[in-house]
Amino acid sequence: MERQKSMEKGLLRKSLSIRERKFPNEDVFLEAGLSRKSPREIIKKAQNDDGDCRVTASVFLSTFVAVAGSFCTGCGAGFSSGAQAGITKDLSLSVAEYSMFGSILTLGGLIGAIFSGKVADVLGRKRTMLFCEAFCITGWLAVAFAQDALWLDCGRLLLGIGVGLFSYVIPVYIAEIAPKHVRGSFVFANQLMQNCGIALFFIIGNFLPWRLLATVGFVPCVLHVFCLFFIPESPRWLAKKGRDKECRSALQRLRGSDVDISREANIIRDTIEISELDGETGMTELFQRRYAYPLVIGVGLMFLQQLSGSSGMTYYASSLFQKGGFPSAVGTSVIATIMVPKAMLGTIIVDKLGRRTLLMASCAAMGFSALLLSVSYGFQSFGILPDLTPIFTCIGVLGHIVSFAMGMGGLPWIIMAEIFPMNVKVSAGTLVTVTNWLFGWVVTYTFNFMLQWNASGMFFIFSMVSASSIVFIYFLVPETKGRSLEEIQALLSNSVQ
Repeated sequence: MERQKSMEKGLLRKSLSIRERKFPNEDVFLEAGLSRKSPREIIKKAQNDDGDCRVTASVFLSTFVAVAGSFCTGCGAGFSSGAQAGITKDLSLSVAEYSMFGSILTLGGLIGAIFSGKVADVLGRKRTMLFCEAFCITGWLAVAFAQDALWLDCGRLLLGIGVGLFSYVIPVYIAEIAPKHVRGSFVFANQLMQNCGIALFFIIGNFLPWRLLATVGFVPCVLHVFCLFFIPESPRWLAKKGRDKECRSALQRLRGSDVDISREANIIRDTIEISELDGETGMTELFQRRYAYPLVIGVGLMFLQQLSGSSGMTYYASSLFQKGGFPSAVGTSVIATIMVPKAMLGTIIVDKLGRRTLLMASCAAMGFSALLLSVSYGFQSFGILPDLTPIFTCIGVLGHIVSFAMGMGGLPWIIMAEIFPMNVKVSAGTLVTVTNWLFGWVVTYTFNFMLQWNASGMFFIFSMVSASSIVFIYFLVPETKGRSLEEIQALLSNSVQ
């Protein structure tokens, strides 16, 4: 007990020393009276402070512009399904070559994910999104004008790098600017816009040639670049870099000109100072007991998300319909029609039902859909009930993709953006994002081969993964609905202690 009190006093002295060096005129900055409080008292203040609950036009605009990058991501994910027949015919690609083309997006995403945390920390959230679009625009142009498999793969790889960077920076940016009572819905808009991109390409991919389809993907990227100049930088990133005047200016812009943002600005500043007491945590220091719980949650959710087969089903939806004897054009159009309203429903209810409930419901529906596909393809291989195979295939593919869009698609990214403190957000966020893209690449590359080898067995494995996900979420994933970022991080820290 005496040792713990001594440590707390030492932390307090160090925290005050940091503040005195950075803010010699402390009384001017600390308008809310938060000075000379221990780190524990500061966190308690954050827990009790509701602040101004208004959602301003600036927050709406900033969120919409940020998730426009997710729309570009969705376009990239949906491209391979609609373009498969045209590309394999025009460029004479084999199944292995097209599997490489489809999966190389996730390989590029893996490369982008490795550097995502560091790039976002050095450049800032806003400039990182601009950096992403440089890769996406170049990638789409390379695909549109490709004359052989090499150029096709290079373009897809560049697009994947941009998408991998986006997958980290967009949810982090939105989580850092949104008020806590709508943070879940706003970050979930990331998944909504991604589904809009997939849906658009599923529909127009049935009618447009693949080169024109790639040109269509280029257009929203250019528009996104233009819109990014009209949104503020993340106040938390600015505070972390010691740019407190800019932090307060960005926060004032987000919360409204008539709102007193002193309390929120001070809580952000104090929380960052507490996290800075241990310094910036590298990848090797990340594997400490104090970070074990959030790390298990973040990595575990991404691991289970990808091993559920979600990426493979989205990338190769046309192949699944064709194998089951269902018209692929009709199937992809039906998916496109339904998945956007379902994602909108998820955006609305995520801050009402909570993360845990929606995650478990999504996994249950995905598991049932995968099991139905396993039965469908199993019957097909034995020649049993051939008339029902197309129906089961349609229901299974539709159910899996739609239920994924409602929960398991977007919620792990929301939780990833919420659970890590600022001093480990770079290394932890990078590890979590790399896990997602690494296993995404494994699934998307092997998906077509496994589909030809034993489709029924593959989907049975996917259903078991979804069942395991429910157990994992029930026992390990906490509810973060309605909590501030500072409160969530304190909760996880106390759980480890």
